[in-house]
Amino acid sequence: MRLLLTALAPLAWGSTYAVTTQLLPADRPLLAGMLRALPAGLLLLLLTRKLPSGSWWGKAFVLGVLNIGAFFPLLFLAAYRLPGGVAAVLGSVQPLIVIGLSVVLLHQRPLLRALAAGVVGVLGVALVVLRPGASFDAVGLAAGLAGAAAMAAGTVLSKRWGRPDDVNALTMTAWQLTAGGLVIVPLALLIEGAPPALSPTNLAGYAYLATVNTAVAYWLWFRGLASLPASSAGFLGLLSPVAAMVIGWAVLGQALTPVQVVGAVVALGATIAGALLASRPAVGTRPAAGADAGTGDGAGSRIRVESWTKIRPRTLIQR
Repeated sequence: MRLLLTALAPLAWGSTYAVTTQLLPADRPLLAGMLRALPAGLLLLLLTRKLPSGSWWGKAFVLGVLNIGAFFPLLFLAAYRLPGGVAAVLGSVQPLIVIGLSVVLLHQRPLLRALAAGVVGVLGVALVVLRPGASFDAVGLAAGLAGAAAMAAGTVLSKRWGRPDDVNALTMTAWQLTAGGLVIVPLALLIEGAPPALSPTNLAGYAYLATVNTAVAYWLWFRGLASLPASSAGFLGLLSPVAAMVIGWAVLGQALTPVQVVGAVVALGATIAGALLASRPAVGTRPAAGADAGTGDGAGSRIRVESWTKIRPRTLIQR
């Protein structure tokens, strides 16, 4: 049940594409990232009324930067410079990066079957989002891979550090969203300038992103990751491009090709297989400092392999 509830987060993130293209002003990706993260974080801080203490000021900042503050700008840059869904494919390698970092930081022995499922998942996402003539750009490729690595590192560090005994998943979510949102503020002002006048439609779109798509979804995500292995949870991010594809078909009237349908089935199969296989302890695995898998006190971080970006209509992955 915890796995299914956690999967609701990347499914919700798949709606970001439709909301962004239909409700938000154009050419303001950093503004969208800031208004998605910061209001949600401040709202949750108001509800939890708890700030970090001691070393957790630094840890919360690092996790917020990795999962939000660095991820959003990098994914935006990759999405704009890599048309045709290439950015989505780069994001889908996050489960593989998580598995690799888990070996180094969590001392977990990787399962070859889980690695194979990760590779198959990348292929499935590629079938869903790639189109003929997709172009490649060195800066975009670097940004996409850096964004995937940032999210993967945030996920694994969350498992390594756990969370304070008196702090729940909602509070951890508040800390990271607030820290990440604050990091994006100067970037948005420097690169995009002052926000434009917003219409009621724009405000409705931002309100949805900040509440259902971020505050609620991220709470479910971090709550689930507290008791899921980092590698297992990483595979759930593959659900985002599949959800975006289904919403594009059902809501935006976008046609589906047989190749896309096959890709969605492959990605879903890899998600299920990878999540189940990675949850099995490997011989030689020893728990990492701060993680308490038995009680669920080790806070996992969102792995988004969520690609949420305001991107070109043919790119079907969001976070």
